[in-house]
Amino acid sequence: MARIVFGMNQSLDGYVDHMEFAPDQTLFRHFIAEADGQTGSIYGRTMYEIMRYWDDEHPEWGPDEHAFAAAWRKQHKWVASRTLTEVGPNATLIGDDLEGAIRALKADRDGEIEVAGPGIAQSLTELSLIDEYRIYLHPVVLGQGRPYFAGPRPPLRLVTQERIGGDVIRLAYVPA
Repeated sequence: MARIVFGMNQSLDGYVDHMEFAPDQTLFRHFIAEADGQTGSIYGRTMYEIMRYWDDEHPEWGPDEHAFAAAWRKQHKWVASRTLTEVGPNATLIGDDLEGAIRALKADRDGEIEVAGPGIAQSLTELSLIDEYRIYLHPVVLGQGRPYFAGPRPPLRLVTQERIGGDVIRLAYVPA
C-alpha cells in the first residue's frame, strides 16, 4: 500500500512560495533523492503547470538540475484539475472522483506518493488521505502569501525532525 506524503518548503510564518526562497545545494540534492525514490506525485493544476518546467531541457542547468529532471520525468504524475483536458508525458488526469482515485492509488501502488501543493493537499486532508506532512522550515519571513495549510490544520503528531543543509529543518508529522 502506498503512503501519501505532503511536503513543501515553508517560511517561518507559514507560507509557501517557490519564487521567494529556494533550497540550497544540500537540500536540493535531498529533493533529488526523494524524487528518485518516489512512486509518483499528485498535483493540482497550478503546481503541475509550474512543475512542467522540468519536462524541457534548459542550457543553464548543471548536473543537479539534470538529475532532478530525470527523476521527475520518470515518476508517474496524477493531476487533479477541472479545467485541463490533457496532461503531459507520464501523467494521468484525475476525473471528478478525487477520493476514489487516490484511494485506488494507495491500494494499488507501493512506496511513497508525493502531494505537491497546498490546495490539493487540503482536499486530501479533508478526505483523511494524507499519511505524512513534511515541512521544510526555512529561516525567512514572508508576511503574506499562500499558507502551507490551505484550510484548518489537522491534529498532528511530530514523528521526526532533522537539519538539512545550512539552515533548513525538516519536520515530519502524522495525523494524530
